[in-house]
Amino acid sequence: MTVVGIRCDAGAKTGVGHLVRCVALAEELVARGAGVVFLSDLGGVEWAESQLTRRGLQWHPPPFDEVGLVAAVERLELDALVIDSYTLPPSHSVAVRKTGRPVLAIVDGDFRGQTADIYVDQNLDSVVDVEDALGLAGLDYALLRSSVRSLRPPAPPVHTSSRTPKVVAFFGGTDAYRAAPAIAVLLAQTGAPFDATIIGADESLRDELHAVVPTEGQRFEIIPPTDDLPKLLAGADLAVSASGTSTWELLCLGLPAALVWVVDNQILGYDRTIARGYGAGLGRLGHLGADAVDTLHGLLTDAAARTELARRAWSAVDGRGVERVADALLVKAASPR
Repeated sequence: MTVVGIRCDAGAKTGVGHLVRCVALAEELVARGAGVVFLSDLGGVEWAESQLTRRGLQWHPPPFDEVGLVAAVERLELDALVIDSYTLPPSHSVAVRKTGRPVLAIVDGDFRGQTADIYVDQNLDSVVDVEDALGLAGLDYALLRSSVRSLRPPAPPVHTSSRTPKVVAFFGGTDAYRAAPAIAVLLAQTGAPFDATIIGADESLRDELHAVVPTEGQRFEIIPPTDDLPKLLAGADLAVSASGTSTWELLCLGLPAALVWVVDNQILGYDRTIARGYGAGLGRLGHLGADAVDTLHGLLTDAAARTELARRAWSAVDGRGVERVADALLVKAASPR
């Protein structure tokens, strides 16, 4: 049996995006009969830990240095290693490759010095051109969880004005920059009717959200992080979220989305997504004003605009990226050292 190690982390400040896309790849590998072992620091984030435990995925603390990583690779009898990290020193991937084991690096534009046999950049309009390595770039390689892929509609959803729009707002497993309350305020300021479910990542965020007063015809339901998020999204008319790895999930579902960018590494993906018409842009968190309110008002009141966004989004991501990445990784892992 092929055994693949995955080196990625999560945390209150770093978020859970790296972990979520690695879990998606792990699901596909396990479904094909491979073994998967995570080497991860999950920062004490309960939701992140549950993503591994509830799927029965092995999880070990990360080695401190490259010597420890090679020792773990040998001890666990790994055939290949996946690295998804903005902070892991490049010496770690170099050391593993010296053992003859292939490394797959999941990147977002900047390789950050990592060397690999396969590079995956799942971002819109990305390009990977590296000599002596396989580059898998673009939305055809978006790594989406099975809970999302299974809910992809057979055709783009068509929206009507016959019901109050259902909104889902979420900002990752930790919402480190406290976006949810700011968005709730903007939604209330639209004055348009809606039925919104907003995820508060912790108790203090939920307290702030409960303090936002809706106007007539508006309703907020404040909930903690949930594994039922894909089902909530599949039944929604509009999502509001940060521009990041979750954007590709929204596109796969054909869900109209209003996006904000929270940290600098989200700017490029945000700009490209908005330029292609795959989502509506609200701007930068902390600088959201009247334009953002107007954009949200338009999406809440114009069913035809939501239908057009849904059409474009649905056509952009087919949900099979994880299959394509697993194909390439398993072929490489099976090659003689």
